[in-house]
This record gives sequence, C-alpha cells and structure tokens, in this order.
Amino acid sequence: MTWYDAPSHAAGAALAERLAQHGMPDVDIRSTGVRVRATEEAQLAAAELGLTENPAGDQTLDVVIEAADPAAVQPFWDTVLGPDLLRRDPKFAVRRLAEPRPLRNRIHVDVVRPATAVDEARAVTGREPSGAYGVMLPDDEGNEVDLVPGDPLPGTTDWLALFAAMTFYPTSAPAQLAIKVAELADAAGVPLMIDVRAEGVVIDSGKDRWEDADGADPKFVALATRIEDAAKELGLRADPTPLRFVQFGIDAIDVPAVRAFWVALLGYVEDERQFLSDIYDPRRLNPVLFFQQLEEPRQQRNRIRFELAVPEDAVAQRVRTALSAGGQVLSDNPYLVADPEGNEILIGT
Repeated sequence: MTWYDAPSHAAGAALAERLAQHGMPDVDIRSTGVRVRATEEAQLAAAELGLTENPAGDQTLDVVIEAADPAAVQPFWDTVLGPDLLRRDPKFAVRRLAEPRPLRNRIHVDVVRPATAVDEARAVTGREPSGAYGVMLPDDEGNEVDLVPGDPLPGTTDWLALFAAMTFYPTSAPAQLAIKVAELADAAGVPLMIDVRAEGVVIDSGKDRWEDADGADPKFVALATRIEDAAKELGLRADPTPLRFVQFGIDAIDVPAVRAFWVALLGYVEDERQFLSDIYDPRRLNPVLFFQQLEEPRQQRNRIRFELAVPEDAVAQRVRTALSAGGQVLSDNPYLVADPEGNEILIGT
C-alpha cells in the first residue's frame, strides 16, 4: 500500500474517481492524504493530480494470537470478530503455541460491533460476558476480548456509535458517493475516514471524534445528517452489518515508558486528553493502542503479539528506533522485538 499526502478529502476522492474507471480498488481517504495499493495506474493518476508519495504512511499493524490448539480457538475469534468484509481492520491470525503459557496476557483486544452482532456472537460462543464492564469473553485458552455492543448515534438515522461514529452504504458506484462525502466534510471542516471499496463506502469519524463534552457534537451530527441526505438522493440505504471497531490495550507497570516505546516505534501520536492513555496513527490508518496500569508484574510471555509490516528499506531503522526507545531484539530474520516490559512485535516487510 502507498500513502499520498493530499490537501483535502476531495483531493483523495479525485484519485478514487480516476481509479474507479478501471475497476474500484480499495482506497482509504483522509483529510491529509489517501492510501491505495501501489500500482502503475495509481502512481500515474496520483502524479497527474499532484499528490506526493510519503513513505512514512506505508505501514500496517496486525495481531497474532498463539494457541496450543489453533483449530479449537479459531472459531471463537471468527465469531467475535465477524468477517472483515470491508478490509479495514488489522488482520488476526491464530498460530500454534510452542510452549504452555497459562497466565493472563498483558495485551488484550477490544471489539465494538452492532448490538445484534454482539448478541449473536455471545449466543454462538456460549459464553456469558464478565469482567469489569460486563463485556469480556475468553477463548478456550484464556485469551480475552471485550466485545462491546454499539448504539445508534443520537440525532442520526444511519450512524452507529462504535467508539467511532460509523456508517456504511453499499453501492455499485462508490466513487460517486465518496466525492460527495469528501465535499461535505471539507466544507464542514470535519476530518473523516472515507474508505472506498468495490462493495460501497464506509464513513468513519475515528475514535471519539464525534463527541464533545456533552455527548454527540452538534457540528458532527449536522455533517452526518447531510451525508444521510446525500446518500438518499443517490438512492442508497445504510447497512450497519459489517461495521466494527478494533483497538488494543496493553497492561504495564511503567505506563509512560511502555507508551513512549510504542509511540516511537509506530510513529503514533499521544491523545491530548489527560484522562486517556490512547496513542493513535496520525493518518488514522492503523489501530488505536491504549495502556492500563498493572499492579503486579506478569513475567510470562503473552500469547498475543503484534506484527508490523513496513517497506523493506525501513526495517533496520524501525529496529534501531525500538532499541533507542528501550526495547530489545529477541531474534532476527525477521526481527522479533520486545518493548521494555516484554510485549512483542515482529517487524518485517
């Protein structure tokens, strides 16, 4: 995938429109740029539109769940995650565990889906939710997920609050809707995530960016309703079924040190709100991480780890960055790196 810097949503939507003439690829439009698979066609169209390639945006962060019996654990995760029909979220892989690790992980998963999907997943897995918030489900080997039901976004008809405000419009002409949404977002001065797919368009606020101190931000709600009207004019109806939000939490004894490691390694930005520990991708392409205080050390290796894919010529620099931020290299070819408290990430291409 290639990231092109762009001055507006509309500039990214213009690239999507060009590429749609030859079959719609996956295009992720943001207020500051656009991501698309690197092809000669995309390179030529981006150059004609004056968009600048920026390698700093070329990375993906995925997750691996290790299990003694992957075949037994895989159906649980397939059920709680649901199919990633729109190819927006980190990829999950379940792989065989080399040695037993019975203790609780320091890395855990949050998944937010429509309430009906959450009810169905709970019924299929046969597990009763538990934990501090009454939403935690464990797989057969103790790996945990907080599976959270979303709610309708107040003041709208087509949007759900899934930590982020989201809607999805299936359409055979996704670039047409993307252009309209981009124009509305630029006019409102509200940054959106506009993910264009052959199947339709996902419109996403990003985590919490639809809120203000009193709940739903009136400025965002006004934009959301204008987007609803534009979709209706095109004869489209929203379908919330495939929507989901995924983030990862890391428990740590020294939260500032561990948080600083991940900020440096991933090129993330710290959330400015003092009551949150979130860090996020400034381009809003990769998942949010947050950090929770751990009272007692857990020395056991996690059964959950991350995988970071970057361009080949960037791997060595990322490893150096990890070391300078307090990490250590556990193995190379490919590089397996641990943060200051042993949480692991594989850095490759």
